[in-house]
Amino acid sequence: MTTAPRTPDGHQPRHEPHPNHDRGLEFDLSTLVSRRSLGMFLGAGTAAALAACTPGGSSSAPSGSPSPSSASAAATATASATATTTAPSASATSTPTVTRAIAECGVEIPQETAGPYPGDGSNGPNVLEASGVVRQDITSSFGTSTTTADGVPLTVTLTLLDNANGCVPLTGAAVYAWHCDKEGRYSLYDSGLENENFLRGVQEADANGQVTFKTIYPGAYNGRWPHIHFEVFESMNNATAAGQVLAVSQIAMTDAACREVYASTGYETSARNFPNTTLRSDNVFGEDGGIYQLATMSGSVSGGYTAGLNVTI
Repeated sequence: MTTAPRTPDGHQPRHEPHPNHDRGLEFDLSTLVSRRSLGMFLGAGTAAALAACTPGGSSSAPSGSPSPSSASAAATATASATATTTAPSASATSTPTVTRAIAECGVEIPQETAGPYPGDGSNGPNVLEASGVVRQDITSSFGTSTTTADGVPLTVTLTLLDNANGCVPLTGAAVYAWHCDKEGRYSLYDSGLENENFLRGVQEADANGQVTFKTIYPGAYNGRWPHIHFEVFESMNNATAAGQVLAVSQIAMTDAACREVYASTGYETSARNFPNTTLRSDNVFGEDGGIYQLATMSGSVSGGYTAGLNVTI
């Protein structure tokens, strides 16, 4: 695992500049200690992982051939896994499931800018020192405000994988996630939201290397494809320590989900902004079309959405 830089690196979102607000909230994360160490257990092989995570993993005999025996069925499954392993890129640009399978097998998450609105102390305010930042539901502000960000419900699950140890779960790591509201505004920075800290929170990875956040679907603003920022720390203990970031990256929302959400009431601003930027023209995801950062998504506007991404570090 390598340590990622904490400061924005130049390809930042095209926002109007905002003033830095070095407010400093009461520090209490020091009372939270990491209770778990890195989980070590045998993982599946590369071909098996890809076969298990790829749609249509079971195979049938070609038309006109005799019914397969147990031996021939195993051979067919092996051939299917081999084909998936040798040529994942053919469908990876359009199949998030394959993207996740590739990530499970050692492709590390791209390192990205934290952007100009991280709220991690690298550019003004530091929400990581605030009492209450460790939470699963990040829709509301905490501390001196209880303002809630309205929008279509979204549940986000990240699965952290340790590439240096065979893609085993990165148990005990800490993840800080943040994103804009339905109108494309960031708490702590945008005008009128300087005293709010909603849509920001920290979680500790469980035995499966997973963290889950309950939030709202992020809006779209000009110059960026809809996304969620996140930073990964080795443990909860050093989630506030400069230089202790393992990875800084972003989750890309899917085109289909964006179109559905932005057609709903309350997302009118996002509906106007969304057509102005594509995955390919985005200044973060554009290099590879977000292939390793595109979430697997399901759900509806009425019932809410779920998003998942494997994060290999």
